Amino acid sequence: MNAGLIGIGKYVPPAILTNADLEKRMDTSDEWIRTMTGIEERHIADESINTSDMAYNAAVDALNNAGIKPEQIGLILVSTVTPDKPFPSVATMIQERLGAKNAAAMDVSAACAGFMYGAVTAKHFVEAGTYDYVLVVGVEKLSKVTDWEDRNTAVLFGDGAGAAVISKVSEGRGILSFELGADGTGGKHLYQDRYIHMNGREVFKFAVRQMGESAESVIEKAGLTKEDVDFLIPHQANIRIMESSRERLGLPIEKMSKTIHKYGNTSAASIPISLFDDLAEGRIKDDDIIVLVGFGGGLTWGALCIKWGK
Repeated sequence: MNAGLIGIGKYVPPAILTNADLEKRMDTSDEWIRTMTGIEERHIADESINTSDMAYNAAVDALNNAGIKPEQIGLILVSTVTPDKPFPSVATMIQERLGAKNAAAMDVSAACAGFMYGAVTAKHFVEAGTYDYVLVVGVEKLSKVTDWEDRNTAVLFGDGAGAAVISKVSEGRGILSFELGADGTGGKHLYQDRYIHMNGREVFKFAVRQMGESAESVIEKAGLTKEDVDFLIPHQANIRIMESSRERLGLPIEKMSKTIHKYGNTSAASIPISLFDDLAEGRIKDDDIIVLVGFGGGLTWGALCIKWGK
């Protein structure tokens, strides 16, 4: 029995912060941000919208898409580094709001690789027969931990949530292989105290190397070749890092997800948000081989190779 994604959801707050807006606030330019990152705008949650609100909305969307009721969920995993508060967890908050009375709930902290960690955890619970349905949410309100005086990081981040329901799927479909990893020695290059701090040069070097290696690894583990891959969804952190992963797999540009221009880097929400948009636009079809790959603070990384479909 294979586990796969049977429902997907998304939420982004309505307020948009453009590069032109940032030009008025700090010493930067639209041209520089686009060239260096690929970002044109990002969605920002105001004080009335917290992490749990975005997670709840994406979760409702995913449950409706999967055609299941909240009480059928056995486990809720919320991947975030920006919870409403240290505890209770965002997962327990949305458990209450959803009415998922039969679900266990916990948060997962793996930064931008968080959705991958959550999805792999869900896969094992489903394939072990422990739970029929696991809800995985990637959500961040990065605006509340962004130093808006630091032009090196302030231009990068946005807020939002993506969610998926993971359950058993038909033979041959679902999550074919995965890779998770961490290198704590690199934690000093990307961390948060009050605000996010990043050594851009070191993170860039790490990401270019690790994203490509992890993507190749899950393809090989699935018994496939690069030529079998139909679509790549990289973590939407920086267009140059994303392009490096695409080129390493030898994929044409139309076979790579690109939503960074609309949302910026939404950390754990980035991959499920992109997946939602790509499905909505018809870029992913049943039986397509797709690779999801991300990296984050910790340093952490994760990748999935999926044969799409229920």
